[in-house]
Amino acid sequence: MKEQLEAIRKCALESIGAAQDTAALEGGRVGCRGGGGERSGMLKRVGEVSPEERPAMGQLANAVRADLEQALEQRGRELDAQALEQRLKDEALDITIPGKRVKLGRRHPMYIALDEIKEIFISMGFTVLDGPEVELAEYNFDKLNAPEGHPSRDWSDTFYFDSDSRVMLRSQTSPMQVRAMETMELPIRIIAPGRVYRKDEVDATHSPMFHQVEGMVIDKGVTMADLKGTLNTVVEMLYGKGTKTRFRPHHFPFTEPSCEMDVQCHKCGGVGCPTCKGEGWIELLGAGMIHPKVLQMSGIDPEVYSGWAFGIGLERTAMRRFKIADLRLIFENDVRFLEQF
Repeated sequence: MKEQLEAIRKCALESIGAAQDTAALEGGRVGCRGGGGERSGMLKRVGEVSPEERPAMGQLANAVRADLEQALEQRGRELDAQALEQRLKDEALDITIPGKRVKLGRRHPMYIALDEIKEIFISMGFTVLDGPEVELAEYNFDKLNAPEGHPSRDWSDTFYFDSDSRVMLRSQTSPMQVRAMETMELPIRIIAPGRVYRKDEVDATHSPMFHQVEGMVIDKGVTMADLKGTLNTVVEMLYGKGTKTRFRPHHFPFTEPSCEMDVQCHKCGGVGCPTCKGEGWIELLGAGMIHPKVLQMSGIDPEVYSGWAFGIGLERTAMRRFKIADLRLIFENDVRFLEQF
């Protein structure tokens, strides 16, 4: 019995000492032959020896058990220490290496231009309005003096939701001018920025989705001179003193008389290039004096009040502001382009 216990102790201690991980250590715990049957069986058979030998065998069995438990605990601590040391090596950080610079986002050039426009008009006493992008044709056309049959209402130009052509994606932010006339007290000074939708082909200066800023003033004694003076002031505040503009006669059902305002091409300086399609000028906005019928349809007496309105393309404003040659760059989200601003 004594020799067998000593053999078990030797075998188990060797197994525990050779263990290189917790799985191998567990093998030493259950016995030098894997199943643990021999060791546990020998310890149970202590009760089978003669009464005279039983105390000595019991002490030896307890000593073997104590030695094995001590060896297991010590080897377990050693393996834990080795694992921690290896983990520290694997997860070590070199604090002398420069850190990676965090990239910060940039304001989009179009919204930089929008914020500047808002600041300019707010400083002039204007209120900024927001409205629905899904609009009624009544507000987008009818109350803006564009009756049934007007070319702008054609399905080839406008995105409709129903076969009756009554619900649509707004083609301009002008409906907010009508809503302002119906709900606000006179005098009125408002701008209405937002997304608009038209069936335009994509090119350097056109997109089926773009942004507009509509503006309107209604008061007593408002004239075309007020319109031109205000717009020239706004353009110079946006693009710098001495920016060249021109006003051309035009027709809009909403205004009478009407005009279009151009700015000299920032790319070629008026010589002619692909950006301005060889004209030397880029159309910036349409404007004019509010038609008396439009005032009447909104309950305003055109004999007492007059007003002017304009609609400016925000993308073209940003193109002129930052000398961008192609409108498509604004929507493509190329980080190399956006990081310039």
